[in-house]
Amino acid sequence: MYKKIVVLMCAALVDTAMLAQQPPKTPAHTAVSKSVTKPAAKPAEPKTETVPATEAKLPDNDTVLAFYNRMFGFQPNLSFKIADIRWSDVPGLAEVTAIASTPEGQQIAKLYVTPDGKHAISGDLIPFGRDPFADNREKLKSAFGPVRGSATPEITLVEFADLQCPACKAAQPTIDKLLADEPKARLIFQSFPLEQLHPWARQAASYLDCLYRNDNQAALTFMEAVFTHQSEISKENAAEKLNNYVQMAKSDPAKISACAAAPATQERVQKSIDMAKMLQVTGTPTLFVNGRPIGNLGGLPYETLKALVEFEASQK
Repeated sequence: MYKKIVVLMCAALVDTAMLAQQPPKTPAHTAVSKSVTKPAAKPAEPKTETVPATEAKLPDNDTVLAFYNRMFGFQPNLSFKIADIRWSDVPGLAEVTAIASTPEGQQIAKLYVTPDGKHAISGDLIPFGRDPFADNREKLKSAFGPVRGSATPEITLVEFADLQCPACKAAQPTIDKLLADEPKARLIFQSFPLEQLHPWARQAASYLDCLYRNDNQAALTFMEAVFTHQSEISKENAAEKLNNYVQMAKSDPAKISACAAAPATQERVQKSIDMAKMLQVTGTPTLFVNGRPIGNLGGLPYETLKALVEFEASQK
């Protein structure tokens, strides 16, 4: 479904760009008049207009929705909801996060809008340089959450995931195999509940954080139980189900429930969400390998993922 939405969006944007770049049509025959040749006048300096940084404004919600409707209105089953509009890491460039929906599912869509509000780039910004993932590695030093794998790792993986996310559940066997095949790797599970898509995800992330602070293994047992029974959990029964999984992890449901509702826990969950946004994570699961983001675990052949981890481990 994700690929279908992305292909549709990219195709529409490319078609529009190509039309804009077509040269003006000229008649097959043109009249030629004789005239006295004069020295060519010095061409005028091209005028450029820039928007001072102080005048740049974020696009508003109505403008962004109007853009999406104008671009994709010919697809009645495709709709958009604006999740966030903020300044990006690039000065003057606005970052728009939207949720693209069809009857088959939902996916995150990204736009970057220029300061004049007249141009947009669709997709994700990627780091550049001799070591493009160095900044990510620095930011990920503050990662926290349940840990699996080597106690003395040669490479650290950080998984941003949502306990209500079906794709995250589907990715777990791949991650299990990877950790078994790469004994020198360590994985940190970083909660990134997508609240607009998953109504009980933040509550589950809060429970997980409380369990982790008490017992890492209990947190891992709870996480496995939630993924296993994911389809049985709803917004209405989430508290009951999550308490059951706390018991399966041999912890006290009353204590963990109270801890999950505490302001300090909510601050930690928000810190995890903010970290994901700071790292430009737009969907779950996203795996960082030595700071290198991989956002399509389901579509990446396992041998490619394994080779990438081994390659990054060799980059000293």
